[in-house]
Amino acid sequence: MKLAGAPISWGVCEVPGWGFQLEPERVLSEMRELGLTATELGPQGFLTRELIESYGLSLAGAFVPVVLHDPGHDPLRDLPEEGTLVLAAATGTDGYDARPALDAAGWATLLANLDRIAAALGSRASLHPHVGTMIETRDEVERVLADSSIPLCLDTGHLLIGGTDPAALVTSVPSRIAHVHLKDVDARIAGQVSGGGLSYTQAVRAGVYRPLGQGDVDVAGIVAGLDGGGYEGWFVMEQDVILSGPEDRPMEDVRRSLAFLDGVLGTG
Repeated sequence: MKLAGAPISWGVCEVPGWGFQLEPERVLSEMRELGLTATELGPQGFLTRELIESYGLSLAGAFVPVVLHDPGHDPLRDLPEEGTLVLAAATGTDGYDARPALDAAGWATLLANLDRIAAALGSRASLHPHVGTMIETRDEVERVLADSSIPLCLDTGHLLIGGTDPAALVTSVPSRIAHVHLKDVDARIAGQVSGGGLSYTQAVRAGVYRPLGQGDVDVAGIVAGLDGGGYEGWFVMEQDVILSGPEDRPMEDVRRSLAFLDGVLGTG
């Protein structure tokens, strides 16, 4: 199992005002202390390959929000030239608490751009359905699957909050899954997001993401299904958190998630 961490599990996020931001050195040293061997990059400029490798870790990929629906914008110019790219269909504004509706022209542009990216980059790029982006809901995910060739990043948390059963995708479209973000979710809080009672940021602050095995996602079943289907990509552990200060200890929740995975895999 190719297992990686992500800076967002330490509260490091590209959204302005997203809580206290830890220093890269603390994040990487705690990843190493926990036994992780790889990480995603996190926000642009937070980590470099050289810094990651200086802590004995490797690079698992980069989360890249990119505008795909604007006919006057070429998203290929925004993409890094190397590495595994996890794309989110950005709205063009900061944050994930609101998004516009796509019209027919916007959909046509987005789908055409996804096919251009898939043709140019193959499985090196995947689309990450994500709350507060242009691809969030089950209908939107299904339309991308039906009308484009882009592989998916299976983010078990964002999919569930948006109304898609991630376990069903493992069964129905295993060949379209190129990257995995493992999250567990408090379904009660997630329902408040989809029902409009909480913004995404409020939900993260309220603890919508739980250590693996402590929420309502069938993480064990999803991991088993992917393994049985021949998945060979990265499993990136992500538990989005908002920190209040340097005294917070996000690594303890990552430790709990690792212990859960050890039990699932029979290695603990």
